[in-house]
Amino acid sequence: MTRPIVKASNLSLALPTPNGPLQILSEVSFEIAAGETLAVVGESGSGKSVTAMSLIKLLPAELADRLNGQISVFGEDLLSLSPRQLRAIRGNRISVIFQEPMTSLNPLATIGRQMIENIRIHNKVSRAEARQQALALLEQVHMPDPEARLNAYPHQLSGGQRQRVMIAMAIANNPELLIADEPTTALDVTTQAQILALLKELQDRYGMAILFITHDLGIVRSFVDRVLVMNRGVVVERGPVQEVFNNPQDAYTRHLLNSEPEGHKTPVGEDAPVILDVENLRVTYSQKKGFLGGKKVVRAVDDISLRLRRGQTLGVVGESGSGKSTLAKAILQIVKSQGKVVFLGDSVNGLDDAGLRPVRRNMQVVFQDPYGALSPRMPIGEFITEPLLVFRPELSKTERYEIAARLLHQVGLDAAHVQRYPHEFSGGQRQRIAIARAVVLEPKLIILDEPTSALDVSVQVQVLELLRSLQRTLGLTYVFISHDLKVVRAVADELIIMQSGKVVERGPTEETIRNPKTAYARQLLSAAFDLTVADPI
Repeated sequence: MTRPIVKASNLSLALPTPNGPLQILSEVSFEIAAGETLAVVGESGSGKSVTAMSLIKLLPAELADRLNGQISVFGEDLLSLSPRQLRAIRGNRISVIFQEPMTSLNPLATIGRQMIENIRIHNKVSRAEARQQALALLEQVHMPDPEARLNAYPHQLSGGQRQRVMIAMAIANNPELLIADEPTTALDVTTQAQILALLKELQDRYGMAILFITHDLGIVRSFVDRVLVMNRGVVVERGPVQEVFNNPQDAYTRHLLNSEPEGHKTPVGEDAPVILDVENLRVTYSQKKGFLGGKKVVRAVDDISLRLRRGQTLGVVGESGSGKSTLAKAILQIVKSQGKVVFLGDSVNGLDDAGLRPVRRNMQVVFQDPYGALSPRMPIGEFITEPLLVFRPELSKTERYEIAARLLHQVGLDAAHVQRYPHEFSGGQRQRIAIARAVVLEPKLIILDEPTSALDVSVQVQVLELLRSLQRTLGLTYVFISHDLKVVRAVADELIIMQSGKVVERGPTEETIRNPKTAYARQLLSAAFDLTVADPI
């Protein structure tokens, strides 16, 4: 390896607790050379992001003050630099792309304004010159209609477009090191592949090094040169990516590599009772057309029909904006729709709130972000049993908590935790709590909207196994919405692929994946099972 531009030696970090020091990092050492991509992988709490943020001293004060070790950046001792010297490095010689661009961008400022401010902080140029640079950067990251995007606000862009903006801002000053902290986790597979191809293209153009933080081992295998595997603040394995993947030495590395979703769902029989029957479902809305006024009609769900039987799992996949979540909302009758939705033999179209109440008792939802779904002020025992206040008001508080304890045990959590609050649980545990709430009323249908996309690979497998177990025990029917085809392949017996509001492919899951009929389905499947094939445009 050529001379490293970044070298970290024996990074250690511990926080005092009533039970003794909590070790966050322990003797972590690594280096990165120009033009190289180093991945740091591990599950939540492994120390990945703390390690990365240490390189620009972008840690909370209570952590930064306790960081020990040496960090050499471009030959300088980072830990001895003044705040002014650090500002000259951050965003200039070292840039960062974060996981969720919506939380990094200012929702009240246009994309152009934010990019211009970023450029002018590090360069003595006029606003007009900075605007031209911003436009050129958007063109470099293959942003469609870049001139219009400069005048757009973050909420008017798709997830992939927002991430392209973050990449454009990160490369504005030709950094020598780009830190990418989970930059593709929330993206659908084709957008994910495009973003990876774009990063590779920019790396080849500028010769920058990339520190890539992720828990997605599929990305690591196809994108990086060397890998660092971390577990509880310790580097447990390191080396060239193919060497580590083909011959892992550490048990934890083998655990991660073996944590991909497995198995196939057995199809239900034709004699199973029909739970949901949807015919010619349509959802349309008006959208402002350009900046000169006028409107266009957007068909978010365009003439979709489907049928689900008891115990069946229908996988719904497609890119962002394909209409997956809108389809779920139309089935739940929380957006206006045309067409017919028959649930448990009764039409639910046009029912008022009172009429929909018994329907929703038997039709529940699990969302992508369990922390956003849980009330931070409510103990989980109350959260799980809150629906019982409406549908079973005769139960006492003690009886409700007994039900909560039983459900916690059923989803693999300690029944004694009913009085704890959401912040006291990990992401996977919070998703188990959300699932417990969804089954508390013993529903017939559960709609799962990206329930595992934000979870570590091993936690993802655990949650999928829990869903399988509950389906077998309770006879549940699932609509499983996801952009992860590997997950859908493991849990769904039927599959539909959506594009621009339409179903472009449908059939038994394995047959549809092995023999796609449309070009779009082939593109989606190629991106899901081989991330190197997508074109960056």
